[in-house]
Amino acid sequence: MKPSKPEVDIQAETRIGVLSDSHGDANRTRIAVEELVRLGATMFIHCGDIETIECLDPLAGLNAHIVFGNCDEPSELQDYARSIGITVHHPLGEFIVDGHRIAFTHGDDPKCMQGPIDSKAHWLFHGHTHHKRDVKIQSTRVVNPGALYRAKPHTVALVTPMIGAVQFETIS
Repeated sequence: MKPSKPEVDIQAETRIGVLSDSHGDANRTRIAVEELVRLGATMFIHCGDIETIECLDPLAGLNAHIVFGNCDEPSELQDYARSIGITVHHPLGEFIVDGHRIAFTHGDDPKCMQGPIDSKAHWLFHGHTHHKRDVKIQSTRVVNPGALYRAKPHTVALVTPMIGAVQFETIS
């Protein structure tokens, strides 16, 4: 009889799928979430401008967090999001992932963005501009995944905080 190998506790690094600015395009949002899942995302953050409950459906049952954008009607989206297991934060979400403080907002409120930067959050995700970016502002890495609507190309981001990786993905 062959001796069994000792079990090794391998803790996978969390991969966060970051998306923004769906603007009611539920089909493209579904494709984006499916692609992020395929790439290993286990947590999802939507940075607002969702617009319709149909854009929330692809996030149902996943470890998903949202904030609302300037085109969203929170009273229409909030109850539905919660009913399908999505955590609602507004106007700013914050939590710790793999020892990194993550903050996220829609991005059209400078006060919401400046607070996490001033308090030295490791990461700040935002949307609103429809342009992907990955910059360091003071000690905070600021990432905009781009947009799933009115952007060329349509993009999302896959972020692995533990190793500082940001991977932009084009969504057809």
